[in-house]
Amino acid sequence: MSDPKKRIAAAEAEVASLKEQIENVRSQKKNSSMGAVSRSAGALREIRKPIKMRRTLKGHFGKVYAMHWAGDSQTLVSASQDGKLIIWDAYTTNKVQAVPLRSSWVMTCAFEQSKGNLIACGGLDNVCSIYNIQQTANNARATKELVAHDGYLSCCRFVDEGHVITSSGDGSCIYWDVSGGDVLKTFTDHTGDVMSLAMSPENSNIFVSGSVDTTAKIWDLRIGKCVQTHTGNEEDINSVAFFPDGFAFGTGSDDSSCRLFDMRSYGEVNTFKNDKITCGITSVSFSKSGRLMFGGYDDFNAYAWDTLADSSQTPYALPGPHENRVSCLGVNAKGDALCTGSWDTNLKIWA
Repeated sequence: MSDPKKRIAAAEAEVASLKEQIENVRSQKKNSSMGAVSRSAGALREIRKPIKMRRTLKGHFGKVYAMHWAGDSQTLVSASQDGKLIIWDAYTTNKVQAVPLRSSWVMTCAFEQSKGNLIACGGLDNVCSIYNIQQTANNARATKELVAHDGYLSCCRFVDEGHVITSSGDGSCIYWDVSGGDVLKTFTDHTGDVMSLAMSPENSNIFVSGSVDTTAKIWDLRIGKCVQTHTGNEEDINSVAFFPDGFAFGTGSDDSSCRLFDMRSYGEVNTFKNDKITCGITSVSFSKSGRLMFGGYDDFNAYAWDTLADSSQTPYALPGPHENRVSCLGVNAKGDALCTGSWDTNLKIWA
């Protein structure tokens, strides 16, 4: 028995030594801040202010938990605990369609980006329900129900018209075939509830997930494995979003910080927090250029952070905030509008 124990102890010591070497190399390369690097290239262009509220979308009778833009940058879907999905025209504020749900405990929704015919949702029913909005007008039933998770469905995103990825409170993400309802791959490296996921805008084989285990992981659908694990957040990660170039991503956490991670340097490159903001972040998104990082907060506000400035900056608060927790937000594909959704039952369009 002593020999195997010695080998295990030696292996553990070697792992600890390798981790220390990796951290030393990382710390040596962290020789500057994002603000210092950006200032060395010259004066930064002033950010246009103010961002104004242009529309208010009223129609839900329960807390709005999720929203997602369609690929046309004009239509969006919202999910509320009134048991409805509503598809909106953000320009006119008209309700295009309302989809009644079997379970009102919905937590996420998603629009298919290429053709815009499919929407997905899920929540405490542990099921990802797919609806074809061309058929739902006459038939309110889901065209497909994807069942395999053992916990609540926290987030779902379409890879393309035939495939979707879901994250769950059971600690896993699943890659699905929509037409057959089959599980193609299961990703299980997280040690806690997976709260959010986001698809890479440049590579449909790559996605990022954020978890209550405080880590964000990069996954590759081709090999079915985690290829990077990013640490830095001190509490639950509630939301993740890819940077527009696909090489970096942001996180929003219960530790009151938004963070920017770069996959090329395999580490955190900027932190956005303020001593006066002590609540958690529910959702994050980037502007089209990546200069701004938007965060939705539990204190009813949405803030915009300059990604090129130091972490000591004061964020820009969007004027006329919601009357309850900001539960979701997102920038459309064109980059000309931001939508925020709240527990006050309303959604607001900003530009």
